[in-house]
Amino acid sequence: MASSIDDIEAQALQLTPRQRGDLIRKLIASLEGEAADSPEAVARAWDEEIARRVAEMESGHVAWIPVEEVFQELDELFAARIR
Repeated sequence: MASSIDDIEAQALQLTPRQRGDLIRKLIASLEGEAADSPEAVARAWDEEIARRVAEMESGHVAWIPVEEVFQELDELFAARIR
């Protein structure tokens, strides 16, 4: 089995970057199943979500957190996990 995987990998690496990308998408879809919505529907849903979040921020319903604080908190969380 390992040699067949090695053979498939060698063949895949001979593909163009675009072909490899297409192959990757197909392989991932085979693991996850087909998307419930079309790419256009997904993009529309994200646009709506982004608009909702911006409206919340602009209305003051959501507190803004400076990016420096977010990164500091992430650094602390990662450091605690390493210990």
